[in-house]
Amino acid sequence: MILADSTYSFGEFMMQTIRSFWEFTGFYNCEWTNLVMLAIGCFFVWLAIKKNFEPLLLVPIGFGMLIGNIPFQEGMEIGIYESGSVLNILYNGVEKGWYPPLIFLGIGAMTDFSALLANPKLMIIGACAQFGIFGAYMLALLLGFDPLSAGCVAIIGGADGPTAIFTTSKLNPALLGAVAVSAYSYMALIPLIQPPLMRLFTNDKERKIKMKPVRVVSQNEKIIFPIVGLLLTCFVVPSGIPLLGMLFFGNLLRESGVTTRLAKTASNAMTDIVTILLGLTVGASTQADRFLTLDTLFIFGLGFLAFILASSAGVLSVKVFNLFLKKDKKINPLIGNAGVSAVPMAARISNNLGLEYDPSNYLLMHAMGPNVAGVIGSAVAAGVILSFLG
Repeated sequence: MILADSTYSFGEFMMQTIRSFWEFTGFYNCEWTNLVMLAIGCFFVWLAIKKNFEPLLLVPIGFGMLIGNIPFQEGMEIGIYESGSVLNILYNGVEKGWYPPLIFLGIGAMTDFSALLANPKLMIIGACAQFGIFGAYMLALLLGFDPLSAGCVAIIGGADGPTAIFTTSKLNPALLGAVAVSAYSYMALIPLIQPPLMRLFTNDKERKIKMKPVRVVSQNEKIIFPIVGLLLTCFVVPSGIPLLGMLFFGNLLRESGVTTRLAKTASNAMTDIVTILLGLTVGASTQADRFLTLDTLFIFGLGFLAFILASSAGVLSVKVFNLFLKKDKKINPLIGNAGVSAVPMAARISNNLGLEYDPSNYLLMHAMGPNVAGVIGSAVAAGVILSFLG
């Protein structure tokens, strides 16, 4: 029979239905930690929209935090950590390290390495900036971090979100959310963090150093560079092939002159799609129960220190370098901060600060040298860490 028996009570049924519905709502399952993370997500979106701090990164990450911290009952297959859910499938690109090499392909396709080729010694600045990574690694070990976790935290110093995600996915995936948000946060806050350091370590005379215009780089040099760069770096650190291989491949697409369509696709549509998926899933991975821990605070603190060390090492390395250069060949130390991997944001900071002290002193092209060297350097540093920890 389809009719209810005599014990059936419409009132009891409705009350049970309403109770069940209420217990499924986010209001019922909400805890104070969810509210904290929702507030942080809103803050990230506000920084991106109102302050224009890396909106292409912070809008997806901030909104992902909102998605990931709406409370729900477990077992509904909607959470990012629930096997089979849509978010979990998308998150595989982060967890398995698929997205970062695709981002590097796009970076290579949109990056002009002419400034570095015109003045190869600027690569030393990019290399020195990686001191932040290895300095933070040693400090993390001294503070009691296990070697794998120390490697994950240290890579934040490169100011390279994709590299940090790729390295952490190989060493300790449990730290992915904290490391990724930390790396992207400090990348977005470069305009606030780096200028005080640059002023601290330079004097007025150094800030006004004018560098000679960069020489014109031939097309043949641009074509040869990604091939030679790949062979030199990957023979030293084969573990960096996924990142460095895609970076140099993207650059060859750009410079070859015969694959313009592929270069445009890699640098525009593909990079935009991967950035959206990467940012959204990284943000969603910051579920309150996994993110609001003491370990996260340690990661943010050490990550900040690693970034400070990297930026400072870049500036100070130029000052040391200048001791051995003739007066007419000295390098403006304001471009030292660009040794981190945040392209082209760090280079713009160098240029803006240079113009502040001398309106005729344009440093952007010079700063792009160590800036693109920093991209290569952070990937090499990640390869080194993976080679003895992975």
